[in-house]
Amino acid sequence: MATIESQDLREIIGRFRVLIMGRANTGKTTILQKVCNTTDHPEIYDTKGNKIDAAIVESSIKRGNHDITNEMVFKSNSTFVFHDSCGFEAGSEEEFKSMQKFISERARAMKLEERIHAIWYCIPMDDHWRTFQRSEEKFFQECDTGHVPVVAVFTKFEALRPVAYGEIKKQLGGVSGEERSKRIAEHAEELFNRTGVLDRLYDPKNRARPKSYVRLQNMNQQNTNCDTLLESTTLALDNEELRLCLVLTQKSNLELCIKCAIA
Repeated sequence: MATIESQDLREIIGRFRVLIMGRANTGKTTILQKVCNTTDHPEIYDTKGNKIDAAIVESSIKRGNHDITNEMVFKSNSTFVFHDSCGFEAGSEEEFKSMQKFISERARAMKLEERIHAIWYCIPMDDHWRTFQRSEEKFFQECDTGHVPVVAVFTKFEALRPVAYGEIKKQLGGVSGEERSKRIAEHAEELFNRTGVLDRLYDPKNRARPKSYVRLQNMNQQNTNCDTLLESTTLALDNEELRLCLVLTQKSNLELCIKCAIA
């Protein structure tokens, strides 16, 4: 394939567009801030490019009105455009149909710049026995995402550690700190597997199945990042130009660029 200059690629694709999904309090905003290397809140625009007052958007959401077509852009990295599905997860059938319509239209849009290029579905692990609720079941069973890859994002994974410790603490007497940490991590992984969430996500009967999944933990800490999510998303893309476009959004992250280039 001929080499494509980054400027030409931007003109062809525009910006990398992500639909982020998941229940309230799953850490979605924090993930987007980490991806864009900022602590600021995004600016919000309508489909015509008009800026919308964030207070108006928040007020509409509280009233149960949310426009999934609104675009969220962070000043720190305007090469990303984000859409938030919030609404259907609360059980609104109307919001669910709106989300389905949005995905169907944007997955098949004629212009590459108008398509959604990836879906991040966030599932929190701070209530690990209820990881797969009706909202997740409905999305994965009924939504056709076309060629748009879905990456399942297990957030708040650190919440499994105290549960794991509580279950095995009697076995930890006299072991070193390093061994203790290793056993707790292994039991946390066992707890994760016990939830059965992966079996449900990859059920052959589902219309949508994740291309990959990642675990994110301690996202509230300053030294954490979302490199695993970005790498996983890059590898999930079938389109070479889209892969390059996503890598270019992280041009300051040399390690990630090298990993994705090698892959």
